[in-house]
Amino acid sequence: MDERKRALIAENVDDECIKLLKTELDVDVELKMSREELLDKIGNYDALIVRSATKVDEELFSRAKKLKVVGRAGKGIDNIDIDQATQRGVVVANTPEGNIMSACELAIGLLLAQARNITYADSFLKSGKWDRKRFKGVEVYNKTLGIIGLGKIGSLVAERMASFGMKIIAYDPYISDERFQRFGAEKKETLDELLAEADFITIHTPKTKETTNMIGKREIEKMKKGVRIVNAARGGIINERDLLEGLKSGKVAGAGLDVHEEEPSYNNPLFELNNVVVTPHIGASTVEAQQNVGVTIAKQVLNALKGEIVQNAVNLPTLNREELKTLKPYIELMEKLGKIYYQLYNDPAELVDIHYYGDIASEDIEMITVAFIKGLLDPIIKEHVNYVNAKLLAGQRGIIINENKNPDSYNGYTDLIKVKIKNKKETFTLAGNLSSKKEGKLVELMGYEVDVNPSQHMLFIQNMDVPGVIGNIGTVLGKEGVNIATMQVGRDKRGEKALMVLNVDDDISRKTLTNVTQIDNILWARAVKL
Repeated sequence: MDERKRALIAENVDDECIKLLKTELDVDVELKMSREELLDKIGNYDALIVRSATKVDEELFSRAKKLKVVGRAGKGIDNIDIDQATQRGVVVANTPEGNIMSACELAIGLLLAQARNITYADSFLKSGKWDRKRFKGVEVYNKTLGIIGLGKIGSLVAERMASFGMKIIAYDPYISDERFQRFGAEKKETLDELLAEADFITIHTPKTKETTNMIGKREIEKMKKGVRIVNAARGGIINERDLLEGLKSGKVAGAGLDVHEEEPSYNNPLFELNNVVVTPHIGASTVEAQQNVGVTIAKQVLNALKGEIVQNAVNLPTLNREELKTLKPYIELMEKLGKIYYQLYNDPAELVDIHYYGDIASEDIEMITVAFIKGLLDPIIKEHVNYVNAKLLAGQRGIIINENKNPDSYNGYTDLIKVKIKNKKETFTLAGNLSSKKEGKLVELMGYEVDVNPSQHMLFIQNMDVPGVIGNIGTVLGKEGVNIATMQVGRDKRGEKALMVLNVDDDISRKTLTNVTQIDNILWARAVKL
C-alpha cells in the first residue's frame, strides 16, 4: 500500500478545506509555528497551505525536499517565490475565483450605500438625531455605470447592475470584443471616454505599474460633476490625495472604498467625510467566500499531488471553467500520446514541432503543449516531471519546442493536433483529435492512418503486409494469456510495411514481446504503457 502523503496547513483556512484534504492525506494544522519550526518541519511534507503571512522563499524551498505543491488560500502570491517553485517543479496554486461573488456584491453595496447616504444616515440616527433633508440621495436607475476592468468581478457587476436599469460602459484593453457583448457592456476605447460619460465608476483591475495611480487629478478633472466612485479592487489604483480634493470641491459626489493606499489604514482624512463609505478590505470576508476558497485550494492540492490538471496553478497557464471544459480532453489525450515516443525509440529527441489545425488553433493551446512535453519526458524521468517543470526540463535536455497554429482543416479533419519529433536519425510523427463524443483518439502514427482510443496497455507492431500475420499474432497472444480489446491496422500499399496498434487488457511481458517478434514477417514489436 502506498504511504499517504502529508500536508501542512500553516495558516487559518475553512474547516471544509481540512475535511477534504483528510480524505486522502495526513494533515497537520500548525497555526502558531515560528519560522525556525517551519523550516525544521517542512522537509516532512508533500503539500503546504498558506495565506499571506507565511514567507515561502528560497530558504524554505531548499529545506522542502518532498514538497510538490504550495496552496495559497486566496488570490495574492507576493509571499511565494514563484521562480524558485518552478525551478524545483513545485506547483503553486491560488484561488482567484473563490471570492469573486463576495467582492462583486461588496462593490455594489458600496455603490448603493453612497448613492443613498446609508452609512451616514445610520450613524446620524443612532446618535439620537433625526433629519431627513440632509440625506437626499440619487437613484442608479437610468444612470451610466463605467466599469474599469471587465474581468471576472467586473463582468459580474455588469450583469447585476444592468438589472437595476443602468447603462453599462466599460474600459478594458485586454478583453475581447466578444466579452463586452456577452456582458452587455458598451466598449470604450480609452479610459478618458469612460470617465467623461459615467455617472458612477467602479474599478476592478489588478494593481500593476500601469494601474497604480490610474485615477488621479487629471482623470478626476475629466469626469462629470457629481460622479461617484467605488474601489473594491486594490489600494493605490486611486490617488487618495487627489480623490480627497475632488470630494471637497464637489466634483466627486461620493466614494466607496474597501481598499486603501496603506493597510491597515488609520487617521485617513477621507474617513472624516460623510460622503465617503469605507470598509477595512473585507471583499472576501463572507462565509461562502471562505468556504469556496478552502474547498477550491484543497481540490487543487489533491490534483497536484495526483499529477492531474491544477486549474489555478500560477506557474502554469491558467484556465477558466469554460476553457478547461474545452481543453481538458485535448490535454489528457496529448499527455498520453507524448508517452509513446520514448517507448518506441531510444534516440534523444532534439526538436518537437506541434501543429494545431482547425478550431483548436483559436484556443489558448499552451497547456496542451505542456501536457505533451510532460508525457514525452515521463518514460525517462518519471516522477521528476510535472506540468510545472516540463518545459524547463525539456530545455535542459536541449529539446527545442515549436508551436504552430493554422485555422484551416487538415486532411479532412476539422480539428487536429499533429506532432513531429526529430532526432539525429529520423522524424517521428503522430496526430490526435477528439471523437464526436469528445474522446481522445490517435489518428496517425509514423505516417500510417489509424483510429485508436489510447488505453493504459498497448502493443505497437510493424510487419510486412502479407496473409496470416494477424492470425499468428492473435494465436501467440492468446497462448500468453493476453486479451486483445481492439486492433487497428494501418498500411500504405498492399504487400509493403504495415503498422498494427493493439489495445490490450494487461501489461505485456518481455517474454511475450520476444515471442511476437519471432513470428514470420514481424519487423519489430513494442509494448507501450500510458
